[in-house]
Amino acid sequence: MNGPGRKQGSATEVQIGPMRLTQDPIQVLLIFAKEDSQSDGFWWACDRAGYRCNIARTPESALECFLDKHQEIIVIDHRNSRYFDAEDICRSIRATKPSEHTMILAVVPRTSADEEETSVLPLLNAGFDRQFKENSSITACYNELVQIEHGEVRSQFKLRACNAVFTALDHCQEAIEITSEDHVIQYVNPAFERMMGYHKGELIGKELTELPKSDKNCADLIDNINTFIKKGKEWQGVYYARRKTGDSIQQHVKITPVIGQGGKIRHFVSLKRLHCTNENNKQLYKSHRDEKYTGDNSQSESHSFKCKNRRKDSIDVKSITSQSSDAAPSLPTRRYSSMARIHSMTIEAPITKVINIINAAQENSPITVAEALDRVLEILRTTELYSPQLGTKDEDPHTSDLVGGLMTDGLRRLSGNEYVFSKNVNLSHSHLSVPNTINDVPPCIAQLLDNEESWDFNIFELEAVTNKRPLVYLGLKIFARFGVSEFLNCSEATLRAWLQMIEANYHSSNSYHNSTHAADVLHATAFFLRKERVKGSLDHLDEVAALIAATIHDVDHPGRTNSFLCNAGSELAVLYNDTAVLESHHTALAFQLTIKDSKCNIFKNIDRNRYRTLRQAIIDMVLATEMTKHFEHVNKFVNSINKPMASEETSSHSEGSDCECTANIKNFPDNQTLIKRMMIKCADVANPCRPLELCIEWAGRISEEYFAQTDEEKRQGLPVVMPVFDRNTCSIPKSQISFIDYFITDMFDAWDAFAHLPVLMQHLANNYKHWKTLDELKCKSVRLPSENNN
Repeated sequence: MNGPGRKQGSATEVQIGPMRLTQDPIQVLLIFAKEDSQSDGFWWACDRAGYRCNIARTPESALECFLDKHQEIIVIDHRNSRYFDAEDICRSIRATKPSEHTMILAVVPRTSADEEETSVLPLLNAGFDRQFKENSSITACYNELVQIEHGEVRSQFKLRACNAVFTALDHCQEAIEITSEDHVIQYVNPAFERMMGYHKGELIGKELTELPKSDKNCADLIDNINTFIKKGKEWQGVYYARRKTGDSIQQHVKITPVIGQGGKIRHFVSLKRLHCTNENNKQLYKSHRDEKYTGDNSQSESHSFKCKNRRKDSIDVKSITSQSSDAAPSLPTRRYSSMARIHSMTIEAPITKVINIINAAQENSPITVAEALDRVLEILRTTELYSPQLGTKDEDPHTSDLVGGLMTDGLRRLSGNEYVFSKNVNLSHSHLSVPNTINDVPPCIAQLLDNEESWDFNIFELEAVTNKRPLVYLGLKIFARFGVSEFLNCSEATLRAWLQMIEANYHSSNSYHNSTHAADVLHATAFFLRKERVKGSLDHLDEVAALIAATIHDVDHPGRTNSFLCNAGSELAVLYNDTAVLESHHTALAFQLTIKDSKCNIFKNIDRNRYRTLRQAIIDMVLATEMTKHFEHVNKFVNSINKPMASEETSSHSEGSDCECTANIKNFPDNQTLIKRMMIKCADVANPCRPLELCIEWAGRISEEYFAQTDEEKRQGLPVVMPVFDRNTCSIPKSQISFIDYFITDMFDAWDAFAHLPVLMQHLANNYKHWKTLDELKCKSVRLPSENNN
């Protein structure tokens, strides 16, 4: 018989340690042979509390109902034995497994004032948890049930959750031992049993001092460990243990004290794994595998064969790398070796999945493979997973300096040297002469802009005819083409004022990081957004965010690297904790300037949610231009976009497969984020993929900016971040070759595989050949002397 159901109880969140649980509404079973005021009292109390209630009239129906519903609370009428024996019902329920976590309440007759109180022991012995003196008041019944819920039921619910923890411990591959504060063994997992050769029944309840010790440890090691952990500190180290067979094994051990009741240490948890440096340990690895996998040789061989096939597949990158080599035989084949390396990498989020897979593989591997996998795990547990490590000091110094200058946030802080660049933030824009509308553009500029959709567009010609203000003009044209004003619901005048204000805060004195660079990155971004696969993967909001991010991505750049600012102790480095200093500044300043003045606030007419989404996308893209996470972004793009797409293209030969791929990407916002990051990264450093003359100009400009930084570092006595960029000795061709080899090739191979950019890849091949030729001729400038004279 079901409850009245006037209101349903809601699920309750319960916390046990770091584990968050959801407890379903409480279920109650009332076992009363006859309906009376007492059964009604509990019935309506359940209704008030939102509990789900059932009533059983006979012992048989009661047991059947409990085995079906597993109620948390059972109330049994113990007032009259004429209809059934309450204690027999309680015992029959307690004999079932589900009753382990059920509270059983006995309703007993009310005693008169002159009667002696009876003992509850018979009830407890029968399996009852508590008694309730007969009281038909709904409030009294309600109070009793609610107290049980918040006390015993909730405690039992938490205990039930411990089954999941014990299941995890039982399947954990690390050996785990839990002892009391007095070092009495309370729990060991199967991995511990296998490692030590004992059965848990031989260990649980024994003191650690009762077990044989290895004589290979230092005499005072155990005393030192005890002194450490009794202070509540975690101990880690290498320790020799003696197995049941008598042989000693070397273990990596971590012992963690667990604080319990009264703030005292109540348990010690030890995690142990074999330290594979001696023959005993190797044999132990082998014997465990032999015991566990006897008779599974054919399965192992099959597994090995599959692994080999997977490795073979992972090296085949033809389907995802640039195909421009077919059209351009001059493109060096060495450009694909790095891509093959990236394609075969297994580093991907979440890293714990990878570690777990490797741990599982170790169980069924030869000892040499197991040791190699140990080394792999050590590498995976480091933080710099995506940054290649340069080898010896004999590495190309140009590459070393580029890595040091672009991929670190500074070397060391020298006291007394503080670098503060211009804080004259330019809020004024009335002095700049710009067109009133997009159509009101001088003919010479309009003629140039007619070609802005071409990759070979000459940004330097636009820089010249606009008197170093190309960003406003190119921005107006591109933003109009992509319907930015319509999306933001802002007037063209507001957009024009915003572009003018942003451009005014780029430093024209910088040889490279000026508004011409910003316009160039905006142009590249717009070009990429028109590629079919990119366009099909992103929404209009993504396009607008990308164009704005490109426009602001280097605003107020001081012409110095992050490493320089950190070493100089600049105010910005202090403000942003030496982390992504400039990129954080560019985004923060751009938003500050935008919302400060209504005349140029392009966001003022969009709703809060759209603004927040747009703002987050812009920030994420600008921060992606910071080079310390370059390889992380590239590898994530390859693993999450290129590889799945290559697999789909391989398995599907239908014409609609490309649409299917982009549709799948749109369904995963994380993939859209990876595409946007990759797009702005490629746009930011696309100079080596521009036509040769533009590439040469950009190379000269960035070199001059680095030369100026080296000059200033020497003047101020700061660490020289990139020593090869000394204007008296630097080989610009070598620096360009290193930059292309280390940063550009793999990234554009991956981007080309997604966006299909044969023109860019051909330019890259031509430009690389140009720098190689100059280097072979020992020329250190951007051109041969004979060309400079022409």
